[in-house]
Amino acid sequence: MKAEIISVGTEILLGDILDTNTQYIASRLPGLGIDLYYTSTVGDNLGRLTEAVRRAFERSDLTIMTGGLGPTEDDLTREAIAAALDEELYVDQAVADRLRAFFTARGLPFPERNVKQATLIASARALPNPRGTAPGWWVEREGRVIVAMPGPPAEMERMWNEEVAPELAKRSTGAVIVSRTLKTIGLGEGHVDEMVSPLLKSANPTIGVYAKMDGVHLRLTAKAATAAEARRLIEPLEAEVRRILGEAIWGADDDTLEGAVGRMLKERGLTLATMESCTGGLLADTITNVAGASDYFKGGYVAYLPETKASLGVGAELIEAHGVVSAEVAAGMARAARERADADIGIGVTGVAGPDPLEGKPPGTMHIAVDDGVSPQTISYTYYQGRLATKRRAVTTALALLRRLLLARG
Repeated sequence: MKAEIISVGTEILLGDILDTNTQYIASRLPGLGIDLYYTSTVGDNLGRLTEAVRRAFERSDLTIMTGGLGPTEDDLTREAIAAALDEELYVDQAVADRLRAFFTARGLPFPERNVKQATLIASARALPNPRGTAPGWWVEREGRVIVAMPGPPAEMERMWNEEVAPELAKRSTGAVIVSRTLKTIGLGEGHVDEMVSPLLKSANPTIGVYAKMDGVHLRLTAKAATAAEARRLIEPLEAEVRRILGEAIWGADDDTLEGAVGRMLKERGLTLATMESCTGGLLADTITNVAGASDYFKGGYVAYLPETKASLGVGAELIEAHGVVSAEVAAGMARAARERADADIGIGVTGVAGPDPLEGKPPGTMHIAVDDGVSPQTISYTYYQGRLATKRRAVTTALALLRRLLLARG
């Protein structure tokens, strides 16, 4: 089955929002045995959008659209599909009643403009959207399918998983492509590539090595008649990769580094506290993005000024002797966080987020420490790619250092 994706919205063309929907859908098509041939973005213009839909319908078995299903005048996806297929729009009363009920249940008046969202054409049926007001469309004609879904990712993803993907799975007849991603940290991309080089000659499954923000990923991909058969092809290759890379592998697929470290803390019955300067709370925020983090995370301190650090127990003498941007102060922050929160482990982060230097240290200078009261560890480096990227790298490094300490403790 040949597919293409059309993202709708002038705001995407202007760069106001990032088109994550295309990436999300594209990553899921191989597992359904569907080949993606084209992607495009079209603004809120009826003529250009109609042209894009007509072209897609002529050349692709499946057209997937996201966006343009709202109630306003510039939401034109329905109108474009109707024009491309030369069909008339009409109001489906059952859909309109569900929309009215959606507003009533929330104690809100129903804007008559939203009736637009209850329109269909003869070839279309509505796809339910309990997360919003815009129903999707499933259009089927001449053996081809057009799927239209809302633009907000939370609405689109739910509709894809619950309504669209199961229907497409029933119809798929092509070979299925399944991928398994193994995630490593502490090794460079070239080093990982060299270590697994004997496996890179494999034709099915294949291995790709990619540098990411949270380490180096290895994507193992197999093609087979069924997903189960593809997974069986991957299993022995994955086992060999794990044997070669060992503890450098911290997770797979949708795992996050903060989630992996959180599981290690929970399994060991350990608690954690943080004290951050240049990262401004980003480390604590990242840790608490994991559901259930309260099982091991006792709290965090954002100590931006030297006097704040001193008041939290870092020690004014230490700061004066070594400067705020130093490995010694990072170690002091980790110890103070652990002691003040009565936690088993503390993490301290200090550095220069940029763009200006601090204490004569260049942007990107970072000092990160973990302290468990037994074998504290510190890491220092200088690497600058902009303020936000520098802060994110520091958070990743802090989690990696914590993982290393936990592995050493056993």
